[in-house]
Amino acid sequence: MKILIFGASGTGKTTLAKEIAKHTDFIHLDSDDFYWKKTTPPFQKKIPLPERNQNLKAAFDLHENVIISGSLVSWGKQWKSLFDLIVFIYLNNEEQMNRLIQREKERYGTLLSHDKNTQEHSKAFLSWANQYENPDFDGRTLKVHLQWIDRLNCKVIKIRGEIPLKEKIKTITSEINKRRFNPL
Repeated sequence: MKILIFGASGTGKTTLAKEIAKHTDFIHLDSDDFYWKKTTPPFQKKIPLPERNQNLKAAFDLHENVIISGSLVSWGKQWKSLFDLIVFIYLNNEEQMNRLIQREKERYGTLLSHDKNTQEHSKAFLSWANQYENPDFDGRTLKVHLQWIDRLNCKVIKIRGEIPLKEKIKTITSEINKRRFNPL
């Protein structure tokens, strides 16, 4: 079974996917690991799209049960038809931004207070993330995600990001078990 969990930055996609992998026989793949080159600090240089797709597809095909966290909307049409289940997480903008600000502080620590490059990078990221609900923004937005969902040919579960992690895990593992014992 192949599952994708996606939504805006800071909604808890990676956390949820990791937890599901802990409770099941699924292998977790995070799209960020295929999107970004390994740098210090992280998230500075993108991997070219063809290489990114080739690497993710190879890892994806290697396992029978895979759960990917991250948005693949702009990675190409092939990703629309490869999943058995897609989970979309939505979180209100204020909570999303609070989580992202906290994550930036944890990720970069004291660099945020004294390194100009880190400060600029973090400010640009937070500004980009804050545009998620802006339908006129040219980037990853709620509008783009909802349009992508409309073009999918598999089951989509929409989950509110505010609900407790245990409930999200229960919802998804229940769907996994349902599909395993009652395949469509």
